[in-house]
Amino acid sequence: MPVRHIRVATVLPAPPHEVWERLRDIASHVDWMADADAIRFTTERREGVGTAFECDTKVGPLRMTDKMQVTAWVPDREMAIRHTGVVAGRGRFLLEPFGARHTTFTWDEELAFPRWMRPAAPVARRVLAWVWRRNLRRLRALF
Repeated sequence: MPVRHIRVATVLPAPPHEVWERLRDIASHVDWMADADAIRFTTERREGVGTAFECDTKVGPLRMTDKMQVTAWVPDREMAIRHTGVVAGRGRFLLEPFGARHTTFTWDEELAFPRWMRPAAPVARRVLAWVWRRNLRRLRALF
């Protein structure tokens, strides 16, 4: 399966520990991710490595349930997940200090699209990058 790499980033007007406090609440990601309709935890854990959840996502007319599990959890620094739904792969949020009072937030994804989606994968990559840049603007507005 061809893997598509997508990276978007922004500078947030808050230090990493403040950004982490918002980021660690996975259920609240629907507040700033326009493509996330609902998050349902499938484990009793709500944070940390091993936390698993399903996210109902929508991009235009396309709707699916993305199954995810947290694979890295470094407070104030990194959260990584593995996608195991229709679209497989891994993603990562990385927080890096930018000056004394700001944070560079980088969102990296490596996604493998199923055979039936492969013809649209190059377009999907551009659309997802656009959606995620918009999500980062929504996140920035929360600080």
